[in-house]
Amino acid sequence: MINLVWLEMFFQALFNHIGFISILVVCEFQSALRKKQHSIPLAKMNGDTEGFTDLLQQAEQLTAEMDSGTDLPHVERNLQQILEAGQRLLTRTTPVSQDNIDVQASILLGSKGFVLPRISERLEGLRAATTFEPLEPVRETDIEGFLRNERENALLAVIEQTRKNTFEEVDKNNWESMENEWEKEKQKILNSLLGSGLESFEFQQDPEMIISDSLLNQGRSSLDHIEMAYAREVFVYNEHVIDNGILPSLVDMFVKVATNIGDQNVLDMWQLVQCMIEIPLGQTFGSQPSVIRKNSQIQAHFISRAKHYLQQNYVRYLEKTVSSNLRQAQLGGIPGTYNLVHSYLNVKPPVMARSSEDGELDKQPVWALLFYCLRCGDLKAAKHVVDRAGNQLGDFPTYFNEYVNSVDHKLAPGSDTKIKLQYRRVVKNCSDPYKRAVYCVIGCCDWTDDHTEILDKIDDYLWMKLSHVQDQGTTDTSQDQLTLTTLQKILYEDYGESHFNGYQQPFLYFQVLFITCQFEAAIEFLSRIESLRYHAVHIALVLYEMKMLIIPPNCQAQLLSQDPSDSHGLKRLNIARLVMMYTRKFEATDPREALQYFYFLRNLKTPTGDDLFKSCVSELVLETKEFDMLLGRLEKDGSRKPGAIDSFKQDTQKITEMVAKDTEAKGLFEDAVRLYDLAKDHEKALSLMNKLLSQVVSIAPSPQSTRDRLTSIALNMAERYTTFGHEASQMTTKTFFLLLDLITFFNFCHEGAITKALDVMQGIKILPFSAEEVDHRVSNFKNYSDEIRRCLPDILLATMNILLTQYNNARASTIQSPMSLRRGIEDGGKDSYLNYLRNQARAIIMFAGMLPYRLPGDTNARLVQIDVLMS
Repeated sequence: MINLVWLEMFFQALFNHIGFISILVVCEFQSALRKKQHSIPLAKMNGDTEGFTDLLQQAEQLTAEMDSGTDLPHVERNLQQILEAGQRLLTRTTPVSQDNIDVQASILLGSKGFVLPRISERLEGLRAATTFEPLEPVRETDIEGFLRNERENALLAVIEQTRKNTFEEVDKNNWESMENEWEKEKQKILNSLLGSGLESFEFQQDPEMIISDSLLNQGRSSLDHIEMAYAREVFVYNEHVIDNGILPSLVDMFVKVATNIGDQNVLDMWQLVQCMIEIPLGQTFGSQPSVIRKNSQIQAHFISRAKHYLQQNYVRYLEKTVSSNLRQAQLGGIPGTYNLVHSYLNVKPPVMARSSEDGELDKQPVWALLFYCLRCGDLKAAKHVVDRAGNQLGDFPTYFNEYVNSVDHKLAPGSDTKIKLQYRRVVKNCSDPYKRAVYCVIGCCDWTDDHTEILDKIDDYLWMKLSHVQDQGTTDTSQDQLTLTTLQKILYEDYGESHFNGYQQPFLYFQVLFITCQFEAAIEFLSRIESLRYHAVHIALVLYEMKMLIIPPNCQAQLLSQDPSDSHGLKRLNIARLVMMYTRKFEATDPREALQYFYFLRNLKTPTGDDLFKSCVSELVLETKEFDMLLGRLEKDGSRKPGAIDSFKQDTQKITEMVAKDTEAKGLFEDAVRLYDLAKDHEKALSLMNKLLSQVVSIAPSPQSTRDRLTSIALNMAERYTTFGHEASQMTTKTFFLLLDLITFFNFCHEGAITKALDVMQGIKILPFSAEEVDHRVSNFKNYSDEIRRCLPDILLATMNILLTQYNNARASTIQSPMSLRRGIEDGGKDSYLNYLRNQARAIIMFAGMLPYRLPGDTNARLVQIDVLMS
């Protein structure tokens, strides 16, 4: 079966490789085919094999007719020959290069205003869409595609919403940060406008000094009212410590501050701290906080205090609930925990699965009454319930009486085993949740049970877990034992901040950590919140003063660290880093308050073995530049005016020396001179001053310049040392006063008073002014220090310029120079005086040439030039 359309296409492709003659043949052949197609019946096309024969005959006839009617040659080729000829024709054509295509495309698009290179760059730079658009819906009949599309749309919608929320949060935080920065800049501007005189920083011995100063400086202080209240209590406490009197309770002082704040959460936090630190710290437990905290008796006392705090809070909660529902509570006039619990159960009926076991007492389930009495911490009320219930509680009264009568409220080993066995066999499967809870409290049974039916608050959960905690050193290592270390690990590592939503409820998470004796972790968490950092710092100070805070051996450790070799997993809080991080906020505006906090670090050492308090003072002085206010200053009579550091009764001279050394190490030599002078280290002060003066001796004086400032300080020191004496060496002192004389010499030179300048130079006897003095001056020059030698080139040039000026003036003058008469020169006229000046210049040049000291090359050249000008 032959498809005529296909055959037509075949011949079309075939004759594309032939020349123009073949095209004519094909056209005629196509016309004949079309005619033949219409003349052949459909049945014959489908089944008759003669159709192709007739078609072939007609094609041959058509070819013969065409051959007879034209003069063109006849072409006879098979299919392979036609293909080869077509390939040859194709190779003869000129290939189209990419450059030609680009040129033609540029011409075409350029006429319409498009630039092809830019369009290419833009197309290559296109990226995926930055927004997440929902996918197009698919056909309803494609169930799998529809579900896949819906899933992808849901994911994209969540991603888009998250991206939108993230950008909004970032934008909000950005604006808040900018506002805070503007507020700080505004405060700096206001501080600079207010200004401050030197007298406002003078130290006073008044005990209320810091308080009064803080009140006067509120406009420029970086402390808010809460921080200022804490700082005031810190100052009072340090005053008692320094005076060696009866030390007040630091925690009580801070609780008073928390009371005045008016925030109940802050007050509850400080009351928790106050409750937990009431620990009898005996000397038999050792002096190290880590040793104290690992002691089993101390841990038991911590747990007891924690349970006491939770129980007192629960009693206040019951009282508040009952007082709010007096009619329903039916409290009556009989005081006591039992009636309070009974009234509370009238307001909030107990949770019961079906019915209470072992009967009721005063129309309330006996186990519920017993549990709430234990929860309130009133064992007498609980015993009252047990005694009234009688035999209906089975063997429990025996265990309970043993629990109440024991010192540590623990059952004996035999009774402990029996009650646990009874709990596993009977009580654990009972329907009364209060009975199970009471057995767990009395017998420490099944600490993994959270009792969620009746314990729905974190305080109840903590109280129940603390009731299960047993001694760390007990020999029982079974899985049913809960130790304090295990409980701490569960709350801090397994649950952590995310479980308790720490940053949204910081006081709650702090309570969870602190009440389980994780003091360091609780303080570190609180310090990470900017608005609560001052509470964390002062809680740390309380624990540190009570020797209950575990600190790392290195003050450069992280804020919170842990010793890998410690089996108890105790954290260590770097209180030095915490205090310095806190004081960094206000040390520039309130350096005296910062000193009070640094005083707590007096017993700590730096890695180099220095006193950390002194190191902090040194850094504070360098940061604030308040040398006079913090360290004191020297008066004109040589006495020292005290600074703020004197109130701590420390070795102020040693502290000042440390600050001076740190200042010198930082390259602040001018400040170091003042500090060494203040510390009465005259040798070091003069040595540094000599180095500074030697650098500015020859510089022209100008107001407010470094030279004038150093000269003023040096003259003040020279006056005091001359009047009241000093302890510097003779060589250093000689150099110092010689430099002052050289400053005077150069001052006259710059003023143009060359006669006075020359008199000064002849008086200090550094340079020879005659040939006889040359050898002596050269031999004496080796005794001068490097500071003097460094000034020699300027001294030589200045002196020679003076002589040249006098020489030129004398030559230009017709009157005999009075200088010759004043110097005792015999009247020999102008020539004699000029010869006198030339002899002085030659002596100086001879001195410069004989010195065992290499002068700069330009100095020698200029000296020779001046000598030539005087010849």
